[in-house]
Amino acid sequence: MDGVLAREPARRDPAWAPRLFWLAAAGVLLWPMLVLAEFKPWVLLAPDSLEPTLRFLAGFVPPRLDAEFLHLVARETWRTVAIATAGLALALVLALPLTLLSVRSLSISGLAGRMAPVPAALRFAVRALLVVLRSVPELIWALVFVRVVGLGVTAGVLAIALTYAGMLGKVYAEILESGEAHPTETLLRNGAGRIQAFFYGLLPQNAAELTSYTVYRWECAIRSSAVLGFVGAGGLGQQMDTSLKMFNGAEVSTMLLVFVLLVAATDRLSAWLRRALA
Repeated sequence: MDGVLAREPARRDPAWAPRLFWLAAAGVLLWPMLVLAEFKPWVLLAPDSLEPTLRFLAGFVPPRLDAEFLHLVARETWRTVAIATAGLALALVLALPLTLLSVRSLSISGLAGRMAPVPAALRFAVRALLVVLRSVPELIWALVFVRVVGLGVTAGVLAIALTYAGMLGKVYAEILESGEAHPTETLLRNGAGRIQAFFYGLLPQNAAELTSYTVYRWECAIRSSAVLGFVGAGGLGQQMDTSLKMFNGAEVSTMLLVFVLLVAATDRLSAWLRRALA
């Protein structure tokens, strides 16, 4: 018989048994966590909760679009964007020097192999500080600063700045350390300083990724500033909190649409920046 007889294709996936095992194992591990968290989604379908929920959601249509309210929403939206932008800018001021101190490839003492004790201790302390900053949610920082500086946008800006400084510093350091270290080491071995090695060695090859992540964090900061408004940090979130307390679904619907447009705009901006830096 000419040729090699074709084998009959397998009627069952040969990897079905391991997949079934790991699926069952995940279910066994997840179920106690769901019980501990008291996760009961079927409560939403109970008659006592379903009727008021549907009545509240019905108030979302149509959204409120009169000129007076739209002017208020535009003002608070601009304030929300300002809180996010100012908070992220302050976070960058804090994160950039911490990043330069925590990146191993920028250490002159590390060129010989093992870092010297003092630079190694400083790098460990900086990384520990970044852990502390990003471990505390911005909502907690906002509650603290509302007590210190009072209600208003200052608390929101400071809360975003501290938390996002920890996030930016950590991710920036990981991005820079994952890049090609040879140009940076060459610059350091030929007498360049840490700042020069960063701008001419690490930054050019990682600029697109750093920019993309920064714009993504700005988008997250806009959402965070809205949440912080619920604890008195100002912006669109504070206005939404007022509308929710008054059970005014039409106003909430309008503000949610604005948030969707903001996120879509930042996504387009991020895509444009990536193309420009490619």
